[in-house]
Amino acid sequence: MKPAPELEALRRSIDDLDNRILALVAERVKVVLAVGQFKRDHQIAVYDPERERKMLERLCSQASAPLDGDTVRRIFERLIDESRRIEQHSMPKLAP
Repeated sequence: MKPAPELEALRRSIDDLDNRILALVAERVKVVLAVGQFKRDHQIAVYDPERERKMLERLCSQASAPLDGDTVRRIFERLIDESRRIEQHSMPKLAP
Protein backbone atom coordinates (compact mmCIF):
# COMPACT_ATOMS: atom_id res chain seq x y z
CA MET A 1 0.00 0.00 0.00
CA LYS A 2 1.42 3.35 -1.05
CA PRO A 3 1.62 6.10 1.62
CA ALA A 4 -0.84 8.96 1.29
CA PRO A 5 0.44 11.98 -0.68
CA GLU A 6 0.30 14.09 2.49
CA LEU A 7 2.57 11.62 4.26
CA GLU A 8 5.00 11.59 1.35
CA ALA A 9 5.10 15.39 1.36
CA LEU A 10 5.82 15.42 5.11
CA ARG A 11 8.58 12.86 4.65
CA ARG A 12 10.12 14.95 1.86
CA SER A 13 10.08 17.92 4.23
CA ILE A 14 11.91 15.85 6.84
CA ASP A 15 14.45 14.74 4.22
CA ASP A 16 15.03 18.35 3.18
CA LEU A 17 15.48 19.44 6.79
CA ASP A 18 17.85 16.54 7.46
CA ASN A 19 19.97 17.61 4.48
CA ARG A 20 20.12 21.16 5.79
CA ILE A 21 21.00 19.98 9.30
CA LEU A 22 23.73 17.73 7.89
CA ALA A 23 25.25 20.64 5.95
CA LEU A 24 25.18 22.83 9.07
CA VAL A 25 26.79 20.11 11.19
CA ALA A 26 29.57 19.73 8.62
CA GLU A 27 30.07 23.50 8.62
CA ARG A 28 30.15 23.52 12.44
CA VAL A 29 32.77 20.76 12.53
CA LYS A 30 34.98 22.68 10.10
CA VAL A 31 34.88 25.67 12.46
CA VAL A 32 35.56 23.41 15.47
CA LEU A 33 38.64 22.06 13.68
CA ALA A 34 39.82 25.60 12.92
CA VAL A 35 39.36 26.60 16.57
CA GLY A 36 41.28 23.52 17.70
CA GLN A 37 44.13 24.30 15.33
CA PHE A 38 44.24 27.92 16.51
CA LYS A 39 44.37 26.77 20.13
CA ARG A 40 47.17 24.30 19.42
CA ASP A 41 49.14 26.92 17.47
CA HIS A 42 48.83 29.36 20.38
CA GLN A 43 49.33 26.81 23.19
CA ILE A 44 45.79 27.28 24.50
CA ALA A 45 44.04 24.36 26.17
CA VAL A 46 41.81 22.71 23.58
CA TYR A 47 39.17 21.63 26.11
CA ASP A 48 37.37 24.52 27.79
CA PRO A 49 34.74 23.13 30.17
CA GLU A 50 33.53 26.61 31.17
CA ARG A 51 32.89 27.55 27.53
CA GLU A 52 31.05 24.27 27.00
CA ARG A 53 28.93 24.79 30.14
CA LYS A 54 27.97 28.32 29.13
CA MET A 55 27.16 27.24 25.58
CA LEU A 56 24.88 24.44 26.82
CA GLU A 57 23.17 26.78 29.28
CA ARG A 58 22.57 29.34 26.52
CA LEU A 59 21.18 26.78 24.11
CA CYS A 60 18.97 25.12 26.73
CA SER A 61 17.53 28.47 27.75
CA GLN A 62 16.59 29.12 24.11
CA ALA A 63 14.68 25.84 23.73
CA SER A 64 11.16 26.32 22.48
CA ALA A 65 8.26 23.88 22.16
CA PRO A 66 8.16 21.14 21.25
CA LEU A 67 11.78 20.98 22.45
CA ASP A 68 12.75 21.35 26.08
CA GLY A 69 16.06 22.18 27.70
CA ASP A 70 16.90 18.57 28.53
CA THR A 71 16.40 17.48 24.93
CA VAL A 72 18.50 20.36 23.63
CA ARG A 73 21.23 19.53 26.15
CA ARG A 74 21.37 15.87 25.06
CA ILE A 75 21.45 16.78 21.37
CA PHE A 76 24.27 19.29 21.79
CA GLU A 77 26.23 17.14 24.24
CA ARG A 78 26.27 14.46 21.55
CA LEU A 79 27.25 16.99 18.89
CA ILE A 80 30.07 18.26 21.10
CA ASP A 81 31.27 14.73 21.85
CA GLU A 82 31.33 13.81 18.18
CA SER A 83 33.04 17.08 17.25
CA ARG A 84 35.70 16.38 19.87
CA ARG A 85 36.17 12.84 18.50
CA ILE A 86 36.58 14.17 14.94
CA GLU A 87 39.04 16.78 16.18
CA GLN A 88 41.11 14.16 18.01
CA HIS A 89 41.23 11.96 14.90
CA SER A 90 42.26 14.91 12.72
CA MET A 91 45.25 15.84 14.86
CA PRO A 92 48.59 14.76 13.46
CA LYS A 93 50.04 11.75 15.23
CA LEU A 94 53.26 12.38 17.15
CA ALA A 95 56.23 10.24 16.16
CA PRO A 96 57.33 7.77 18.87
